[in-house]
Amino acid sequence: MASPAELFQSAFAAFQQGRLQEAERGFSKFLRKDPKHFPALNILAIVLVALKRHAEAEPYLKAALRINATSDATFYNYGLVLKALNRPDEALQRFTEALALNPGNAETLNNRGTVLNDLRDYPAALADFDRALVLHPRYAAAFFNKSKSLAELKRYDEALAACESALALQPDLAEAWFGRGYIFGQMRMPAEAVEAYGRARQFNPDMPLLKGNLLHQKMLVCDWHDANALIAEIEADLIAGKLAAEPFGWQGVATSERSLQRCAELTNASRFPMQTPPLRVSPTGPNAKIRVGYLSGEFRQQATSLLLVGVLEQHDKCAFEIFAIDNGYDDGSDIRRRIAGAVDGIVDISTLNDPQAVDAIRAQRIDILVNLNGYFGEQRTGVFARRAAPVQVNYLGFPGTLGAGFMDYILADQHVLPPEHRQFFSEKVAWLPNCYQANDDRREISTRAFTRAEVGLPAQGFVFCCFNNAYKITPDVFDSWTRILSAVDGSVLWLLEDSAAAVANLRREAELRGIDPARLVFAARMLPAEHLARHRCADLFLDTLPYNAHTTASDALWAGLPLLTCRGETFAGRVAASLLQNLGVPELIAAKRDDYERMAIELAENPERLSSIREKLSANRLNMPAFDTRRLARDIETAFHRMSERARASLAPGHITVPVHDSGQ
Repeated sequence: MASPAELFQSAFAAFQQGRLQEAERGFSKFLRKDPKHFPALNILAIVLVALKRHAEAEPYLKAALRINATSDATFYNYGLVLKALNRPDEALQRFTEALALNPGNAETLNNRGTVLNDLRDYPAALADFDRALVLHPRYAAAFFNKSKSLAELKRYDEALAACESALALQPDLAEAWFGRGYIFGQMRMPAEAVEAYGRARQFNPDMPLLKGNLLHQKMLVCDWHDANALIAEIEADLIAGKLAAEPFGWQGVATSERSLQRCAELTNASRFPMQTPPLRVSPTGPNAKIRVGYLSGEFRQQATSLLLVGVLEQHDKCAFEIFAIDNGYDDGSDIRRRIAGAVDGIVDISTLNDPQAVDAIRAQRIDILVNLNGYFGEQRTGVFARRAAPVQVNYLGFPGTLGAGFMDYILADQHVLPPEHRQFFSEKVAWLPNCYQANDDRREISTRAFTRAEVGLPAQGFVFCCFNNAYKITPDVFDSWTRILSAVDGSVLWLLEDSAAAVANLRREAELRGIDPARLVFAARMLPAEHLARHRCADLFLDTLPYNAHTTASDALWAGLPLLTCRGETFAGRVAASLLQNLGVPELIAAKRDDYERMAIELAENPERLSSIREKLSANRLNMPAFDTRRLARDIETAFHRMSERARASLAPGHITVPVHDSGQ
């Protein structure tokens, strides 16, 4: 029988030679004989980390620290384990303890910086990366991680420079190419992002999120080469449990709620595990005002705020106190001024890390915290993961499930989220009786009367339009559009000018389908009131699928422009149908793509029928629920009351159906 010393030497040799399973068995056997052997405890933990069995490694590191709490290597390894287990607060503590013992370790500084990035404490992370680079000037990973901090601080030129430094040291560092792609995406340079993500894929094709980010940037420039193959790869990866795509980008192409749920759940498990147990008791009494916090990074002239500002103004201040939890900035716009005037207070969390932001929200004794971002924009999902409020609600900014146990409810209606689809949502559903999407009945439409010539349209001929973002234009949608153009002589298609690359690609795709590229007309972005006014130059808005027009649908309908949609299979693909139902014009909803094409052609060829629909829209606009802002505010408040009642009764969240109310006008 081998002696303990021989067992240790055999296990150590296996470890050195990379025979990890054998090393694990050997050290486990040795520790049964000598359970307080400090080196064996550490090495077995390292072996388990290498085998990606992080949870099993933790007890051995705990035992090692009980024996010797002066080993910076043990604290460092424990920090790595906790980071992998998505316990960033504890990981930060362990790395800090390691640095107290050995402040000159560049690897520890780099890894603590990555945890600070995860906690959104970017200035502190930068300080760690800079210290690591002083100690180790050729540390490629530290340059890359520094670029992430700089990008989140919107210091994009410096972030790109840091990526360049990493790549100069290690040209095949896929993470740095990925970082370049992310930075270019943030800078709204999708063509450059596509190139960078493509290089990352050459070096590490299975990197998490890479395929989805590449696909989304390709869709932004309407580069559909190999798009279907990439979609199929992502779908297969998601089924296999691999985090291949961001949920927001995936919404643009996914055609099933199950796929979207899977993507959201994988994202949540990887990046936003619940940090604290649920709080179920509301901090305010049953007769007190309900304190509601709306958390957003876009309280400015941006789509979500353009929709929501009227609801904020219409909230019943006798029953509610409303707070804007701001993760963005004040752009000085009229929308921002209206938001500031509508709420009882603005709480700026934009410079706070996640624990600090949670403390700031709890200090306001918020009963219900509404997530207006989800996985879109300047989001703070990590704040919700820490349970900043007793009741947490997903609404408006992200049309789908967040796949997160810490989100209690989603506000919806039965058009966008039929009861049979609720199995695909982690949240309980609060069904509003009419259209779930907020709309502002005070939206200004400029009195400017645009001529067709002013906006680049021909003087004669039918004008189809779609002002959706380019990533919503799929090859299938474009096929439908070109077939419609072919059938309607002299017609043109008026689109939003997202980027020069998208314009060039769409014109090329039109020519490939036998359509003169000149029949595509592109509209530059302009101020919202004037943008609404120029809708009058169009005849029919053609919607996209699988991701509908949302704010852009409200724009068109508010401006009196008929919109033709096709009801999809996902929440994001059914929003326009909800708006049309709640405007009393269901005849503009197609069930299938063939119907959509046929209906578009028929409307273009029957001006009397189209004129009748316009008149109906004009008559219904202020008399139907879709643009009844006050009624929607009352409906949302009813949902909030039900949620609060359940929380005060210590009941778990449950599905809620808000009854139909009379108009609040």
